[in-house]
Amino acid sequence: MRGYLITPSLLALLALSQVACSGMSTRDRNTAAGAAIGGAAGAILSGGSAAGTVGGAAVGGVIGNQVDPNKK
Repeated sequence: MRGYLITPSLLALLALSQVACSGMSTRDRNTAAGAAIGGAAGAILSGGSAAGTVGGAAVGGVIGNQVDPNKK
């Protein structure tokens, strides 16, 4: 029963996140993506601790902010 609720919820969240990012600059999108990926990685590596998740999100956000796709 839980699976029937989780999948539509995730799809709705994904659709809303795409709309929410439409007015963001490339740097802002990179920062948000880095924070999301870093938070997920921190949660996985720390076994789900809050400190690991927040730390991963912070580090990921900083890295995402510094990524410049036009830099050579």
